[in-house]
Amino acid sequence: MNQDIKIRDFDNAYLQFDKNLIRRTKNLRLVPGLDERRGGKISYGEWCHVIGIFQTLLFLHLKRKTNNRILDIGCGTGLMGIAAEPFLGGSGQYTGIDVSTEDISFCVQNYPPDSYSFKHHDVHNATYASGQVDGNIPWDIDDNSIDMLTALSVWTHLNESDARYYFSEIGRVLKSGAKAMVTFFLMDDTYCLRPDAQTDTKGRYHNTSRQKWIFDTPCSESGNWFHPKWAKRPEDAIGITEEGLNSLMAGTGLSLAASYPGNWKEVPGIFFQDVLIFQKD
Repeated sequence: MNQDIKIRDFDNAYLQFDKNLIRRTKNLRLVPGLDERRGGKISYGEWCHVIGIFQTLLFLHLKRKTNNRILDIGCGTGLMGIAAEPFLGGSGQYTGIDVSTEDISFCVQNYPPDSYSFKHHDVHNATYASGQVDGNIPWDIDDNSIDMLTALSVWTHLNESDARYYFSEIGRVLKSGAKAMVTFFLMDDTYCLRPDAQTDTKGRYHNTSRQKWIFDTPCSESGNWFHPKWAKRPEDAIGITEEGLNSLMAGTGLSLAASYPGNWKEVPGIFFQDVLIFQKD
């Protein structure tokens, strides 16, 4: 306990010192303290690194560079919200949605209310919200109203039924020509055709190396959603085949516009998970 207190005190002192030195990336002033840095990464430096990655991707894929309406699904404690700030301008709006009441409560207190809003999505998720309402509930967002949707490590925790429902929600809320930036564990050729891969009874490849991210246990009726054997619940980590991804897009008005392979496959990549960009017709 005393050690934890010392670490927090050091982190708080360092944050104040470092933020006073910020000159050109003012949105980093919003990076939270140690206790609120979650989402698979807690280092201040790694938060800043990932914010930079997605700030760059937002710049590349937003049709206009200011006054955007950005919807962040699974907002957590606001990493993507920080990356999005430069693109909001005077009339833009960032909206974060999350199943965690704790994270939403923190965000409401931490981010400026003139350009940020947050909504708790009261639905069940086996990993993150097991005690909430079971079933699918539409997001409280108007049709055809969003310029960019982001979802960092969300579809990697959705079973097939939820993944399909909420992917259709992306198509509903995006404006025509708008884009969605969604991360996946995509079981594509890079994943499957490693020297240490083998096929299952259906001829699908599965990576059999000793790395952690081996999606070898089916968890859907279609056979296109998988989880690692170590997962206590499938939703702890879910990979999807290319066939599954194509089926997600069917009927949504969304098509794949760009992809950035993740370094979880032990190849160079800009982010840990695969980053896929979808565009609405």
